[in-house]
Order: sequence, then structure tokens, then C-alpha cells
Amino acid sequence: MIAAPDRTPLTREFFDRPVLEVAPDLLGRVLVRTTPDGPIELRLTEVEAYDGPNDPGSHAYRGRTARNGVMFGPPGYVYVYFTYGMWHCMNLVCGPEDRASAVLLRAGEITEGAELARKRRLSARNDRELAKGPARLATALGIDRALDGTDACATEGSPLSLLTGTPVPSDQVRNGPRTGVSGDGGVHPWRFWADNDPTVSPYRAHTPRRHRT
Repeated sequence: MIAAPDRTPLTREFFDRPVLEVAPDLLGRVLVRTTPDGPIELRLTEVEAYDGPNDPGSHAYRGRTARNGVMFGPPGYVYVYFTYGMWHCMNLVCGPEDRASAVLLRAGEITEGAELARKRRLSARNDRELAKGPARLATALGIDRALDGTDACATEGSPLSLLTGTPVPSDQVRNGPRTGVSGDGGVHPWRFWADNDPTVSPYRAHTPRRHRT
């Protein structure tokens, strides 16, 4: 008999560790998004670590800005950014306060509230694609900049929280280069995923955008 996922909330201490420890340990954890229409739950299957001042790929590499300020705050908070003028992406802040690091949530399996996610992801061909990629994940869960700075470790009333779930065994965790990240930040093998999980997004190397003349 397979044990049910653990519903115990993750504590702030879980996130108050080096980002490269937190990132793979997030696989299999359950993200709960509470909405007026009902809850959506997602089992995390793919994440990507960003290590602030040591990481050219991080939004915080060059220091604090109005955009990335949450990354410098306490661990366990949510950092949401807007990219390409179209999409939102969700991160979880970790490590000690004032040293910016965060984990980008790249993909997951919707385990509850799929009907709500489908309404936001009309282009998904099947439920495996509902949150397959960071922008799709945010869209499926209704994540936008209004949730930037949300405390995911709040004991009650938070629109976002993390549960212990069923962690992916270490021998089933894979890692490799980041997807779509250019320059020195793209070489770090800091993308982590659950092996052979159908909800994990495909790897894509960075492709320079063409500028119109």
C-alpha cells in the first residue's frame, strides 16, 4: 500500500538553507494555491536554483533592485517576476536573509483542482501539460505580480503554501544545465527534475533573440 502524501506544512527552516540543498529537496513537495474558486494543488517535478551574488544567471547578481527585493528577504517568501511582456514565473526564496537566492518552480503535476487549471490553460493538450514549464505553471495556478512577497510559510490565510508531500528519492533526482539561460549563468547544472516524469519540461539551450533592423 502506497502511503498518502504528507500534509504537514514546510517550515521556514526548510528554506533557510543553501539554495543547492533546497532545490532538489523541493521535488515531490506539494504547492497549494488557494483561490476564491477553490484550491489547486501541484506536485513539484522540476525546479531551477539561482544563487544571487555567485550566479550570473540570477536576477540578484548585480544587487538589489525594486524588482528583485523579495529575494533579499526572509526565506520561504514568494518572488514573482514578469518576463517577455507576457508571462509570470514563480520562485521560492531560500538561504539566510540579505543573501539573495531562490528556486524557480519549472514544472509539476496538478493533483487537485485540475478543472480550475484547465480554464486558465486552454491550449494544454492534456493534463500533463497544464504546468509543464515555469510560465505554464504560473498561469495554471493564477500566479501574478500581486503575489510577489507572499509568505508561503504563513500558518493560515496565505494564498500559497507548501506541504511535505512525498519527496523524490535522491536516486531518482536528475540535474543538468538550465533551460534557455545565456552566458556564464547557463552552464550551471542547477536544474533538477524527477527522472522519467511526464510533466517535466523539455531541455532547450538558449537561443539569442533576433533584433529587427
